[in-house]
Amino acid sequence: MRSYPDRDAWLKARTSYIGGSDAACIVGANPWKSNLRLWEEKTGRRKADDLGENKLVRYGVNAEGYLRALFQLDYPDYKVFYQDHNMWVNERYPFAHASLDGWMQDGERKGILEIKTATISSAAHKAQWEDQIPQNYFIQILHYFAVTEMDFAILKAQLKFEIEGKEPFLQTRHYRINREDVEADIEYLMHREKEFTRYITEDRQPPLILHEI
Repeated sequence: MRSYPDRDAWLKARTSYIGGSDAACIVGANPWKSNLRLWEEKTGRRKADDLGENKLVRYGVNAEGYLRALFQLDYPDYKVFYQDHNMWVNERYPFAHASLDGWMQDGERKGILEIKTATISSAAHKAQWEDQIPQNYFIQILHYFAVTEMDFAILKAQLKFEIEGKEPFLQTRHYRINREDVEADIEYLMHREKEFTRYITEDRQPPLILHEI
């Protein structure tokens, strides 16, 4: 694991790699960005959107430290670690990086801590979180497994329900994924990422994929 002195240096370093949110675009699982849009950004044809002023994104960034601290209090058996502007790379996948919200030690096992905040305003959005996590977040965790080679992951989600006619309320959920249960998914994802990287290096436009998964 390496870290960078400030956010600007960290953001600049990230542009040379495929990250966790990029991975979902590559397999058609990102509802906001296609694989073609990602390719345009990675080849310099289009500038990535600056989401720093997005209200929901800003809330998630500001809440992360508090939610990580609450996780540590709720799960004292885990040793939780974090470093600002962290970046993990792996020689097996030189095109990929992972920037983690935290990581854990549970005896000899190492784990990924992923933190999400979401506003639930429809039945369809609510269904994405029922006994599962949204597909784009699942893909992100698969990517992190590949890069970090850790044994398990826990996604801590703070869900804010805003249903018309009702008072908003918050609910916290924890989802655990064991690497041994998703090895085939990891292998498939990294194969697709490797293919996508060739489109970048060869400057060839990939075929458009829309919500394939």
